[in-house]
Amino acid sequence: MIFDSLANHHLYPLGPAWREAFDFLAKATPDLGDGKYRLRGDDLFAIVMGYQTQPAETSELEAHRRYLDIQMLLSGREGVVCHNLADLRVLQPYDPATDAELYLVPPVAPARFILTPTTFLALFPHDAHMPCLTLDHGPEPVRKIVVKVAVELLSRSL
Repeated sequence: MIFDSLANHHLYPLGPAWREAFDFLAKATPDLGDGKYRLRGDDLFAIVMGYQTQPAETSELEAHRRYLDIQMLLSGREGVVCHNLADLRVLQPYDPATDAELYLVPPVAPARFILTPTTFLALFPHDAHMPCLTLDHGPEPVRKIVVKVAVELLSRSL
């Protein structure tokens, strides 16, 4: 996983698809409409959504196989916890239609992040994650973009 400031995305030499994803993110504003934005068909696309953050008890711990997720907020704040797949037990087997596998949630998360509109979180297939979490003051509205990058488009230079 990579958690960093948006201003530092260029420090990661992951190739043209990575740059295209951040070109899209750089132009995004909070008034961007909900929906799917195809940048390169099914290989590179963005999903824009708005929702209320929620407690961990009502959230899902997931991982993907086909896509890297780049998560960025347009407004609001949310928590994200991450786990290494090797430490998890499967709750719901992998579904290729949704590119998701769900896991039982361990009592302690080894990594916790707070996403804001100035940060991004890149989640690779080995990074199980539970996004959309409430922080200290309960549920709050957020606007979010998740860019999905097919892993075969990424450069292997890291």
